[in-house]
Amino acid sequence: MELAVAMTIAGSDSGGGAGIQADLKTFYACGVHGTCVITSVTSQNTQGVVDRYDLPAGVVASQMQAIFSDMDIKGAKTGMLATAEIAGAVAEVLEGRGLDRLVVDPVTLSSWGQPLLDEAGLQVITERLLPLARVFAPNLGEASAFLGKGIVDKEDMKEAARSLRELGPACVVVKGGHLKEGEEAVDVYYDGENMIELAGERVQTENTHGTGCVFSAAIAAHLALGDTAIEAVQKAKKDVSRALMNSLRIGGGRGPVHPLPGPPRGLRPRK
Repeated sequence: MELAVAMTIAGSDSGGGAGIQADLKTFYACGVHGTCVITSVTSQNTQGVVDRYDLPAGVVASQMQAIFSDMDIKGAKTGMLATAEIAGAVAEVLEGRGLDRLVVDPVTLSSWGQPLLDEAGLQVITERLLPLARVFAPNLGEASAFLGKGIVDKEDMKEAARSLRELGPACVVVKGGHLKEGEEAVDVYYDGENMIELAGERVQTENTHGTGCVFSAAIAAHLALGDTAIEAVQKAKKDVSRALMNSLRIGGGRGPVHPLPGPPRGLRPRK
């Protein structure tokens, strides 16, 4: 038996809620085999990131090369890249591969506001990774960081999508989950021709850790399975809604979303 193979290039979350842990769970849920390239080892839980160790750029590159030398990667995503050196190493490997199903999730801050990407890394992503991307998927804060201006409503999101696409990606989806407008969570998708509002139910939960990781990993998985960019984004939005609906109260802070289908076997009321 064979499965399409996808790759995540991201940080490790010791609490299991985001990063490569969330990505691999999402890959499994979407029906692809997941491989992982670790960029940074973070010490975190449901209440925040308390420490991190960014891997040497050469080690990150060697992980990618080992995977590419042995497996046919059909889709990939980048998450936390941490530093300009790591972002540059990732770009250098990808530039020689001709991979046309890359999702760039520009993780600049943790869920609690800690910086996860240096300023020089933002520039490397802009100049070298975005031109390789099939889908660029920033949230409102990340889009603002790339453009240098705030986003406060859907019209701003549409303008941002147009401006971000000029940086090189084939498609942009600006995630509007943090926009406090109405009862729906609206994302804006733009591919140079089509500007599409993607509305979904706003799930009421405080346990949202890993939402962005699940979204970008699901897009990469659906691209790996042969979907078009808009099809992959639409399916990923449904995957995120399910993950939010099944989110878990674990630990004393913001619990993780649950991307796997159905409730966990050990699910029980919390005392």
